[in-house]
Amino acid sequence: MERVLGIGGLFLRSAKEEAALAAWYRDCLGLETDDVGVWEHAQGSTVFATFEPDSDYFGSRSQQTMLNFRVRDLDAMLAQLRVKGAEVLGDAEEMEGVGRFGWVNDPEGNRIELWQPA
Repeated sequence: MERVLGIGGLFLRSAKEEAALAAWYRDCLGLETDDVGVWEHAQGSTVFATFEPDSDYFGSRSQQTMLNFRVRDLDAMLAQLRVKGAEVLGDAEEMEGVGRFGWVNDPEGNRIELWQPA
């Protein structure tokens, strides 16, 4: 059986302005891409999980997917986001043996999860 090798891309439809949304990911999260959107990043595990249709984990029930980014220092990242005026959601949470998690909304209201692995 053929199998996928990993995530080949993440694509977000911008409801407002594409360039402004891309700039937010660059300026607030440090996600640097080249001219065509290629992002070179450190390798690591990727979680692929499905959720029940009535789950509130993504925030709005109209949001069908959620990005999760690994970070080195969750507290520093959340502080950086607050300084830049981003909508940081609630307090960070810890899952024993997995790591710490925090959440932020991008400018278009998409909830993003930040994960500092254990």
